[in-house]
Amino acid sequence: MSDSFKGRFAAVLPAGGIGKRMGGAIPKQLMLLKGKPVYFYCLETFLSMDEISQVVLAVPADWKSHFEKDISENSGWSAEMRNKLTIVVGGSERWQSVRNGVEALDCQAEYVLVHDVARPFVSKEIVQEVCRTLVEKGSCLVAKPAIDTIKIAEDGKVEKTIDRKKIWMAQTPQAASVALLKKLYDRIDKEPLDFTPTDEASILEFFGEQVFIVQGNAMNDKLTTPEDFDVFSARLAAK
Repeated sequence: MSDSFKGRFAAVLPAGGIGKRMGGAIPKQLMLLKGKPVYFYCLETFLSMDEISQVVLAVPADWKSHFEKDISENSGWSAEMRNKLTIVVGGSERWQSVRNGVEALDCQAEYVLVHDVARPFVSKEIVQEVCRTLVEKGSCLVAKPAIDTIKIAEDGKVEKTIDRKKIWMAQTPQAASVALLKKLYDRIDKEPLDFTPTDEASILEFFGEQVFIVQGNAMNDKLTTPEDFDVFSARLAAK
């Protein structure tokens, strides 16, 4: 990627969820995947990229010291990678964790990429394509096209079939300019939302901002259930 992109981007990695569907005693992002905590995979990817000038990890308040100890004892990162990292406490909702991360940015980055740590295998190529799309088009998210037929149903009965050519399964990173996200957060303070945003794109959409798509893939799927550990272990072996 062009040197003109170097340092123009930051990343916020929300890791504040407890992962109830996983059913474990610790947050799923701290569980080991092939001997390494789940969150380490994408964290190392972002920290190692020249395009990314700062990475903010938003973690559960009760687990902050655990994350700090984990990183201190287990990572073999360079001083440059370590200096990029900031750890903050997340909020009660995902979007609030992201906001805490955005507010903690102290670099000169123009754009911020938000990525779920439960998507451990995001590629540098996808991250770079998100950066390129941000600069050339604007706000964007990674998504993959639906391959199954999609039905709308209620009370156990199918109501209609949706044209799957129009259906995209949202992934991350989701990205926008730092200034835009901060402006929208200020608007939310003045005009509280009547829904709970599940991702950054839903906030951008609500306020009428265009959101472009960067095509993702199955390697960037989310680790959600205990069975996913077997699937992701196999994918890691394939890599």
